[in-house]
Amino acid sequence: MSGTLGHPRLHLRLTDSTNDRARALAIAGAPHGTLVTASVQSAGRGRQGRRWSAPPNSALLMSLVLRGSPPPRLLPLIVAVAVCDVVGEAAKIKWPNDVVFVRPSGPAKLAGILAEGRPQEGWAVLGVGLNVAVRLEELPAELRATAATLGQSPAAIEPTLTRLLAALDRRLAEPTEALLEAYRDRDALRGREIGWSGGSGRAEGIDGEGRLVVALRGGGHTTLDAGEVHLQRL
Repeated sequence: MSGTLGHPRLHLRLTDSTNDRARALAIAGAPHGTLVTASVQSAGRGRQGRRWSAPPNSALLMSLVLRGSPPPRLLPLIVAVAVCDVVGEAAKIKWPNDVVFVRPSGPAKLAGILAEGRPQEGWAVLGVGLNVAVRLEELPAELRATAATLGQSPAAIEPTLTRLLAALDRRLAEPTEALLEAYRDRDALRGREIGWSGGSGRAEGIDGEGRLVVALRGGGHTTLDAGEVHLQRL
């Protein structure tokens, strides 16, 4: 494993949420780079309170404790790019930080990222769920049409973890402009018609703060800091 990321490591056969375990360790003073992994989660969490679901021993389930004051400003974007580095050219990023394969029917989610923390205390917890060996037919019926998998064997999970930690180490150290350029190369939304709770428009990429820039149908632009966006059907 590259650098200090991944040491020390706690691996659990079963846990409620690797992010919850990593948060508890961070509060207790765990050092930078502390890693929590699990074979299965009973209450894995995604953004906006969604549940992350994967059969046992089929996904890379990990959470890292990162210390720094403040934590990296574009942390979710950094991690999304690092996951794409590991997955390959087919991987794209659906703002802000879902890694997807783009299909004619729409983006299929391969990995989810959840960054939490206490910036005032100088730490963040970074959670990643990546479908390495998931069989889509084993997922809940409501997820099968919108999920993706690398289709590898469970034996590939550990090597994938090693590559991801190395990619994260590299991406965390690079200048912001290089990171933004890498993100833009993987942008799954740019040029697409999208909608969100407050309106709709055409995605025009991200700005220097990692916000989504949208051209409004009535003219002008807006930027989105966070939240859920979806592709509009034409």
